[in-house]
Amino acid sequence: MILAAGRGERMRPLTDTLPKPLLRAGTKALIEYHLENLARAGFGDIVINHAHLGHMIEAALGNGKRYGVNIRYSHEPVALETAGGIARALPILGGEPGNSPTEKPFLTVNADIYCELDFSTLLPVMEHMEASPDKDLAHLVLVDNPGHHPAGDFALDSDRVALSGENKLTFSGIGVYQPKLFKNVMPGSMARLAPLLREATAAGKVGGQYYRGAWVDVGTPERLRLLDLQLDSAGARSARGSGWSVAQSTD
Repeated sequence: MILAAGRGERMRPLTDTLPKPLLRAGTKALIEYHLENLARAGFGDIVINHAHLGHMIEAALGNGKRYGVNIRYSHEPVALETAGGIARALPILGGEPGNSPTEKPFLTVNADIYCELDFSTLLPVMEHMEASPDKDLAHLVLVDNPGHHPAGDFALDSDRVALSGENKLTFSGIGVYQPKLFKNVMPGSMARLAPLLREATAAGKVGGQYYRGAWVDVGTPERLRLLDLQLDSAGARSARGSGWSVAQSTD
């Protein structure tokens, strides 16, 4: 599932006429990088939730065929926050709209980040969580703290996520979740994800991993501009046979 329902207030005025996932950096819209990376990793069925100007997302991406995936959409009349949006989409994640909610763990990605993580590395995590449904409720990908979020979100002890500890890291916006993490979220209601993750972490039910590669929280016009410059520079260097990776956000 790609989470794409946010209004993008900090991105205004850019998001007054275009939903944030369709803002471009380099040669593509932000959400297109995710679609291509997910397809490359073997994910064929993708659900995208949307609210603000969501019809533009559907018009731009269609059914996903040109990206090598099958896209279904979960429309929210108003943005339901992250957990609320996921809870509303659970029946679609289980198949077609109208079906029972999925019972299998699923991957979620925030549309408003840029990340070069190989999503196929999360497939064994999903398989393990499916085989052991009573163990972890979530698995989080954590990254170095960007300059605009120096305190971090969670600590990581080996592969276990903790609420406190030395060297706290930032939640990347990429996670694998068991559907029952959202069992107390009423479909159609607004609910934030952070309280659910903190509760599950306190119960020892959250695993995680540290990702050291390219990751940018594209939350402001300035960060979008910097990412655009980095990707343009990467394309020029690639043409000359030079390697490159996006630096962590340091604003």
